[in-house]
Amino acid sequence: MGDRYWLWTGARLLVAVAIVAWAGSYLGTGSGEKDFQKTLDAMKQVHSFRASLSANPGTQRDEALWEVDCSRDLLHHQMHFTDTSINPPAEMSRDETVIAGREYDRKGDGSWSPPQYGYGMSGGSAASFCRKLAQGTDTNLLPEIATMIRRGIIQKGDKKTVNGVRCREYLVTMKGGTSGLEHDTVCIGLEDRLPYELTVDWAHSRFSFSDYNASLQIDVPEGALKPASSISN
Repeated sequence: MGDRYWLWTGARLLVAVAIVAWAGSYLGTGSGEKDFQKTLDAMKQVHSFRASLSANPGTQRDEALWEVDCSRDLLHHQMHFTDTSINPPAEMSRDETVIAGREYDRKGDGSWSPPQYGYGMSGGSAASFCRKLAQGTDTNLLPEIATMIRRGIIQKGDKKTVNGVRCREYLVTMKGGTSGLEHDTVCIGLEDRLPYELTVDWAHSRFSFSDYNASLQIDVPEGALKPASSISN
């Protein structure tokens, strides 16, 4: 009887240890890193997307939109900035398109011109963004998943809906992050593993991502767009 008791007790302890180990691997940072690795792999297959930004640092407000089409090396960028701390309020807008490395600014009357300020504010070209995506490196436009895997403490959160897509939110605390910028949330699609929302500490900033691998309708200068071709990695 005594031997059978200790055998049964030992078996129960082994099962309990196995359950705790499984739960730890699923709920701990290791599970989050595995989930984010799936996201990084899914992002390598992206060839078009939209990203929008909204930030409100005090009396200022920043809004921006990026549309990226890898197959046509086409990047469209819009931004609008206001500052109500001065009278009259300051305001600046820009609408630019970068096609195969050539930049065009859209004027108020709808016509196109060379860059007004001599340099772009879009952050790069479609080819550069797409090359980084295919290589699994951070683009500084979509969430920096590769850096989060290396330096982030990733905690799994609740499910929610962003722009009609069901996703799971993750809280990411960056080890060694700059004060005020160390906490992010990322919402990852339940089905496609792609990011649909990013929030950061600074200025209540929120990024929204949509239209992955969709056919984007982007207005461009007449004759500027070459026939569609694949962008080499």
